[in-house]
Amino acid sequence: MTDLTKLRLTYAKGELRRADLHGDPVEQFRAWLDEALASDLPEPYATTVATASASGRPSARTVLLRGFDARGFVFYTNYTSRKGQDLAENPQAALLFYWPGLERQVRVEGRVEQVSSEESDAYWRSRPRDSQIGAHASGRQSHPIADRDALEARFEELRTQFVQDVSRPGHWGGYRVVPDTFEFWQGRPSRVHDRFQYTRQAEGWKIERLTP
Repeated sequence: MTDLTKLRLTYAKGELRRADLHGDPVEQFRAWLDEALASDLPEPYATTVATASASGRPSARTVLLRGFDARGFVFYTNYTSRKGQDLAENPQAALLFYWPGLERQVRVEGRVEQVSSEESDAYWRSRPRDSQIGAHASGRQSHPIADRDALEARFEELRTQFVQDVSRPGHWGGYRVVPDTFEFWQGRPSRVHDRFQYTRQAEGWKIERLTP
């Protein structure tokens, strides 16, 4: 077994106090994401999406966050992919944003819904043409394929087929994670980290410090 027990970092870039927190976790996330963007971290809008099947088998993968507001956090994907299948059976998900350059992470949990066709269409039109064609080429995302050549041949076939605009396929669109829980984590020395959890209540958001 490869021994990794001696590898560790000391987290000492910041602290997180209750007085620092915005009362609205979406605004707190916005402030932290703005700092991550300003720090030139690679793709700070990338997030790990964890889902589970109806039987409870978990899976996780990284996608790109494409928008967020008070309604929730939006990403786009293939509805027939494994995550799409999971969400059809069990419409709950967790998002994890990890920004090692700032020694921070944010967890977001909640139910999931598909965004409207209008929202999916608007984002689709903003995508580069080859990315649109790629979405068609991977119509059976997460399913086995013979080889790379077959995938590239399908891509070139579609590139020829779509002379002008590339229509959005019915199997592709957006999901919105509607949060009921947030956690903001700031690394601290000696593993005595700062962790704060927001939980949605009828009267608003409850904020609690968690044991690290």
